[in-house]
Amino acid sequence: MSHVPVKVFNRQGQLVGPFDLPRVEKSDAEWQQQLTPEQFAIARAHGTERPFCGTLLDNQQAGVYACICCGLPLFASNAKFDSGTGWPSFFQPIADENVAVKPDHSYGMRRVEILCARCDCHLGHVFPDGPRPTGQRHCVNSESLAFTGVDELASLADPLAR
Repeated sequence: MSHVPVKVFNRQGQLVGPFDLPRVEKSDAEWQQQLTPEQFAIARAHGTERPFCGTLLDNQQAGVYACICCGLPLFASNAKFDSGTGWPSFFQPIADENVAVKPDHSYGMRRVEILCARCDCHLGHVFPDGPRPTGQRHCVNSESLAFTGVDELASLADPLAR
């Protein structure tokens, strides 16, 4: 089993690490049992939800957006901004280690896909047209995320985090 260095929450609700944690690897059948058909189509089959339809687009609550597949924290609400594109957008991940990137040349376009570093969940794409301080726009599908409010961050605690 391979491992990946990622940052996770501890029992006190603090982001700690990076820790070298096991990758989450499941068969398509296992993912289909865990996810709704819409989540599977986007998170595992690299789909895209329709713009302005995602459940987390207008979420203004303070908290953390985690991977729908493995629960890895990916984005914080204080990095979220209204990009006007129709998808939740963030100017940076909660930790660079937690989001992987790879070239995407599908549909005749040149883009950079973003994935969960622990389980390869398809999140969306990153573009160089975001706000300061990073200039990045991580354009993410709501179906790839689970939101946890700031008062509940300890519920995201990884058992291996100290």
